[in-house]
Amino acid sequence: MKPRVVVLGGGFGGLELTSMLSDALGDDLDLTLIDRNAFFFFGFSKLDVMFDRKMPDEVRIPYRSIVKPGVTFRQETITAIDPEAKRVTTDSGTYDADILVVALGADYDPGATPGLVEGGNEFYSFAGSERLREVLPAFSQGHAIVGVTSTPFKCPPAPSEAALLLHDHLTGRGVRDACEISIVMPFGVPIPPSPETSQALMAAFAERGITFVPDRLVRALDPARSVAVLDDGSEMRYDLFLGVPKHRVPDVVEASGMTEDGWIPVDPTNLKTRFPGVYGIGDVTSVGTPKAGVFAEGAAQVVAQSLIAELAEGEQPAAYAGAGACYVEFGAGRVGRVDVDFFSGPSPTGSYTEASVELAAEKGHFGSSRRARWFGL
Repeated sequence: MKPRVVVLGGGFGGLELTSMLSDALGDDLDLTLIDRNAFFFFGFSKLDVMFDRKMPDEVRIPYRSIVKPGVTFRQETITAIDPEAKRVTTDSGTYDADILVVALGADYDPGATPGLVEGGNEFYSFAGSERLREVLPAFSQGHAIVGVTSTPFKCPPAPSEAALLLHDHLTGRGVRDACEISIVMPFGVPIPPSPETSQALMAAFAERGITFVPDRLVRALDPARSVAVLDDGSEMRYDLFLGVPKHRVPDVVEASGMTEDGWIPVDPTNLKTRFPGVYGIGDVTSVGTPKAGVFAEGAAQVVAQSLIAELAEGEQPAAYAGAGACYVEFGAGRVGRVDVDFFSGPSPTGSYTEASVELAAEKGHFGSSRRARWFGL
């Protein structure tokens, strides 16, 4: 009997796992990939949409493009997860698994920050980035704030990227001199594990006249007064607010009984949950790496290798290393890269590769190679 693998979520983790298992086991596999959405998109493509560098349809990749041996994609909404029974209920049916992998990512909760929905904008969802491509052209003077509202949050470089690209956007329109840009971050530096990357970003902020406000979160907006209230009670006036909304596990995951302190705990060496035959990968877990696609991909590779070894009676892989490379947009067509290692040493470490047009091309290949591997496009 073919092993029944059910993968919940078609992000970096779910797609990498699906591809690796299909490549290794082919038609000896019975894998069902479930996602509520019809399309996948890379997280970094939201900045392309937001700043009108690409049209929304250019960056959406339909899941129906997945044609892989042993794999069936279902666009369905998951309504219940029973990790004890390894049973998943959706709006269209029920799936029983021998192996269940939860890779549903983190949802956004803009309503958790008072005033954000009424008086600000969030740029982390695809819908938010689409709205901002209409909002940004109308902003020509005043104070723009890029603000983080809660931790943890996906892709720690993204707020810095948004501020730098906003500078380029306003400069290109000839209105930068009439605008201020500030970035409010809950860290003392932009990228704590990599001092070199942080120094490069701080230098870029200084060169562009962007104010960095460290060790603070935006707790609320007061739309009537156009004021952002920080977690120390201080206030900043704004004319445009670009917010990183609170992150949380999807409701169906919280209701499943799998979470502790808001996220799914896993063994960081192999991504196993406390439920036999159930794994958690990516942003939905509290594994200890940043919530970013490249780390979900790395976790998926360990789980896939482990399952392949188990099913084919091979050797188990090395423990999850918690390492990955993130590209950082500096604007003006230049991209830097930070390589971070979270588990090898006593504390996380990171190295920086200086921003260049060559790394911008490398980032493009990063996306196209995964598009080819996951979707055959």
